Amino acid sequence: MNKPADIRVARSVCPHDCPSTCALDVEVLDGKTIGRVRGAKDDPYTAGVICEKVARYAERIHNPDRLMYPLKRIGKKGEGRWQRISWDEALDEIVERFTAAETEFGAESIWPFYYAGTMGHVQRDGIDRLRHAKGYSRQYGTICSMIAWGGYVAGTGLLAGVNPEQMADADCVVIWGTNAVHTQVNVMTHAMRAKKERGAKLVVVDVYRNATMDKADMGLVIKPGTDGALALAVLHVLLRDGLADRAYMEKFTDFSPEFEAHVQTRTPEWAAAITGLDVAEIEAFAKLVGTTKRSFFRLGYGFTRQRNGATNMHAALCIPAMTGAWQYQGGGAFHSNSGVWGLDKSLILGEAMAEEKTRNLDMCELGPILTGDEKALKGGGPVKAMLVQNTNPAVVVPDQALAQQGLRREDLFLVVHEQFMTETAELADIVLPATMFLEHHDYYTRGGHTRILYGPEVIPAPGETRSNMFVINELANRLGVGNPEYFGKTDKEMVFETFARSGYEGLDEIEEKGFVERGLPDEKSRFADGFAWPDGKFRFAPNWLETQAKKGVDLVCDPAIMPKFADWWDINEPATGTHPFRLATSPARTYLNTSFNETPGSQKREGKPALMVHPGDADALGLVPGGDVLAGNHRGEVVLEVKLFDGVQRGVVIAEGLHPNKAHKRGKGINTLIGSDPVPPFGGGAFHDATVWLRPLA
Repeated sequence: MNKPADIRVARSVCPHDCPSTCALDVEVLDGKTIGRVRGAKDDPYTAGVICEKVARYAERIHNPDRLMYPLKRIGKKGEGRWQRISWDEALDEIVERFTAAETEFGAESIWPFYYAGTMGHVQRDGIDRLRHAKGYSRQYGTICSMIAWGGYVAGTGLLAGVNPEQMADADCVVIWGTNAVHTQVNVMTHAMRAKKERGAKLVVVDVYRNATMDKADMGLVIKPGTDGALALAVLHVLLRDGLADRAYMEKFTDFSPEFEAHVQTRTPEWAAAITGLDVAEIEAFAKLVGTTKRSFFRLGYGFTRQRNGATNMHAALCIPAMTGAWQYQGGGAFHSNSGVWGLDKSLILGEAMAEEKTRNLDMCELGPILTGDEKALKGGGPVKAMLVQNTNPAVVVPDQALAQQGLRREDLFLVVHEQFMTETAELADIVLPATMFLEHHDYYTRGGHTRILYGPEVIPAPGETRSNMFVINELANRLGVGNPEYFGKTDKEMVFETFARSGYEGLDEIEEKGFVERGLPDEKSRFADGFAWPDGKFRFAPNWLETQAKKGVDLVCDPAIMPKFADWWDINEPATGTHPFRLATSPARTYLNTSFNETPGSQKREGKPALMVHPGDADALGLVPGGDVLAGNHRGEVVLEVKLFDGVQRGVVIAEGLHPNKAHKRGKGINTLIGSDPVPPFGGGAFHDATVWLRPLA
């Protein structure tokens, strides 16, 4: 009889770009191989439930296509001809080329570029240490959350809200602008508890009938970018029908006669014409949240990825402020707890090493930057070298054709530190093999909940893979800026010294139990003592300059052009006779941006890149299910497979998932159609705000 293999279960944390940041129990089979990955049952938010893609993580971490050793390009960019080299050879060449660029064009000609391929702060953000030590160009991180946080903080003054576990205590849960079944399965855990245990009503507001809306008691399918109109019509009904809590507003908000007069013009009939909803649907939604004190608003990112996204977020957030839902257990609103961590990241970021403030280049404008746009370059010289970690910009950034044109420049020295040969890595001069989350130490903040989680190294790194921190420290030392305080520590030391600097107590206990609880007391999370503005008032009239000061971000417009009060702002890309269809690029269930594109289970489930088209629109255009459709605008053209779908309004089309460019016929991915212009007021990517024409492709 064979002896059963020794299996231990290690605690870890999902590192991917999802607010749930699930606590994981990982089977370790032989000291270097993982088996099943499960959600930790003793974590109150994960509650034993994780998404299917992470449950299959062995498929990813032990994938035979993982990069295992450094490579040097020996052919033309994108040709796929590589030579294996040693780490020393790779690092020496990077240092030589970076130094040459700095000598000829200045330090700002080098642009370290990164984002959220890992959400671990040590491995993700440590690239800034090198940036600050050398005076390289800074990166303005706009691609994901910039629009959403601005709209939320404009109302509350703090990026925090009611503990999301309290969804289970609600009598009505409103999931607005996020397909939680695809992107935050744990939201559904707590929302469905409320339905099952309390008989709560679930309302879902989105631009298409998705997997989350299929679970809803009330599903509101609106046109993209019209959320503000729906929200204002709800406020109108609340005031008209006596459902607004005037006593609460008097004490806790800046409600004024002028704002009331403004809302009186925003009728359900006005909103119906904009959103495409029936007046009766708007009235029913308003009555439900107005008569249900324990209404919990879970506000997502998706509905903010519009040019008017910040004002949409602010408008939706005004509803619980008008009903006074914040007063009740199970009521109020939540978007993210990123404002409560109290972290001192000075060691990770190394800002004290910066001798002066360098230019701040917007990551969403990668295409204009690399193709020489003077405004995008902030009036400075060209970018001549890049180090890319934790992101796949050849696929994920907007205005993709322009971005790829820039990345293909022969005079751009491109280094990509990656886990797989992504389409960005294919354009690199040097490719470095990277570790995965179980192969290094880090900590993770949980925007969708209340804890900071510690993720230790669980298995050894395979082949010649090295962590982000290793690369940054080695480059700093070879470039002559390797201050040992910043570049002489291990990743584990960096984790726990950051905790110590942040005033977290009981470091041994934190290592043992795996988390730091940072949730605000309940009365603070629902702003019972007042909102986080000097006067303690929630703002129906947002002050964008004071909101900017909360985070020190850049303004990309004069805030005077923005609406004075919560409103629907009609600035989105217009549908016209030439471009009659509104396109939203929504998340797939088993891809996460471009992570998991390489795993067989996810590839099988997602299939070909497809476009959801209303049957009436398909008939009018002669599109047939399973056939090819060409979608285009002034930025380019993309080929997708037609999928008939009556869960959208006429004139709206949906492309789920960020498939590899090469999965599309003609090799152009969906972000070819998305603009890179910065979104008011602080920048961001308008990924769900594009208009296109459609044509059948023979």
